Amino acid sequence: MDIFAHRVQKTDVLVIGAGLAGLMTALTLAPKSVTLLSKGPLGEEASSTWAQGGISAALSPEDSPTNHLRDTIAVAGGIADEDIAALVTQLGPERIQDLIDLGVIFDRDENGLSLSREAAHSHRRVVHANGDSTGREVMRALRLRTLEANHISVLENAEALNLITEEKTVYGATVVQDQQHIAVQANAVVLATGGIGQLYSATTNPFAACGDGLAMAARAGATLKDLEFVQFHPTAIDVDATPRPLATEALRGDGAWLVNDHGERFMQAEHPLGELAPRDIVARGIWRQREAGQQCYLDTRASVGQAFPEHFPTVFKHCQDHGINPRKDLIPVIPAAHYHMGGIETDSRGRTDISGLWACGEVACTGLHGANRLASNSLLEALVFAPLVSKDIKESTLDQTSSKSLFEYNEKQVPLIDDHSGAISELQTLNYRYIGLCRNKQGLETLLCHLDDLEKKYPEPSARLRNLMTVSRLVAVSALARQESRGGHYRSDYPEAQDEYKSHTRLTLEDTLKPGFGFKENSSLKMAS
Repeated sequence: MDIFAHRVQKTDVLVIGAGLAGLMTALTLAPKSVTLLSKGPLGEEASSTWAQGGISAALSPEDSPTNHLRDTIAVAGGIADEDIAALVTQLGPERIQDLIDLGVIFDRDENGLSLSREAAHSHRRVVHANGDSTGREVMRALRLRTLEANHISVLENAEALNLITEEKTVYGATVVQDQQHIAVQANAVVLATGGIGQLYSATTNPFAACGDGLAMAARAGATLKDLEFVQFHPTAIDVDATPRPLATEALRGDGAWLVNDHGERFMQAEHPLGELAPRDIVARGIWRQREAGQQCYLDTRASVGQAFPEHFPTVFKHCQDHGINPRKDLIPVIPAAHYHMGGIETDSRGRTDISGLWACGEVACTGLHGANRLASNSLLEALVFAPLVSKDIKESTLDQTSSKSLFEYNEKQVPLIDDHSGAISELQTLNYRYIGLCRNKQGLETLLCHLDDLEKKYPEPSARLRNLMTVSRLVAVSALARQESRGGHYRSDYPEAQDEYKSHTRLTLEDTLKPGFGFKENSSLKMAS
């Protein structure tokens, strides 16, 4: 394996990831100097850009943060952090105003901001932009503000490979940009790399969402939390595309039905809220129909009908691109990996347990979502925590200087070209089967054995395959240890929730490397309250 030296670049704060969490963190860090890493052109590679449903906040006179808190807790499987949930729901309206001040144009009606109701919300409290293009509009405005900000230097088409650490302190990261290797030295590092959707063969997440931030933090020794809880969006459009286009939840909020091949509605038998049940219940309802040999469809003909192009232009275009006219055709749907409730454990300021390292957005686990995320709470979480992270960094007296001259830094080279596409595709298919909607002991052990074989076959994997293998193992071990079903984690061999597991899963990468870890009935993985 080749060894290479890095060119050194210094900054006050290194922000890795350029979605809503990354851009808001960078903007609110002024006057600190910030280097912002974007995997692709700024604003184009982030999951935030793809978000259709909107952002939730208690904005109407009939609603309140208390109501929003109650709904958030109700779907969280009994393990949400109520203090964090109260903080997020209380700050929601203020943060929506922050976006408006930054130039985001939300949809309006005669009452002001137009609010919709989505699954498991008791009130209309979700703001949208251009119907179903909320993420794109938010990222448009934040991108402009970022490019105008003198304190932010953007590295586009740049990928972080590893955090630079010594004695559980982070000093920066190794980065590759246009085949050039850079060691970015920083007093603080913020991971805002998004989720893990690309672990799976069916996902709504873009190519960049491969769990790289989670994997880097794991290799650095960070504590990880609740990794088994993966949310599958029930209604990805079932067409030959990666990522799968999303048929937004707002369609069901506006009255669309789920039907099978016989035209029968099936969700009423699954949950009293029918199509508006929590996402994990809707996704498993569709999964059960598919297991019984039925294709599933979203029927919007009566509820949306001819207004479809105007109200849901993004979904309409996706349908058109695949020969579907939703004004008169049923939309075929499949559950697809959509959001990761777990992540790097952080506190109420976004701090990890590694000095100099913060995390924000989907890569972090604040405890807000517990075992299951309430619709449209994801962008809200990033929006609330980004300024909290920035405030904490600005109030910290960090002057990170390594004793090991790390910035004459040499590192084993990780292959950058993805020549392992076959191995990645096979792993994604196995992950969908074994750590997807329905898990069991036999499947999880099968996956872990496959990962052992992959590591032997590819001792020097590409950066992407390495990260996918790392996160796959972490999720599988966490899922194996939780011998119950709760929220986004469903075990067919333990189909009911158990009080002894009404708590969080915490682990490190080192834990998973212990012989036999996670395989025993009394696993050493701790379920911590």
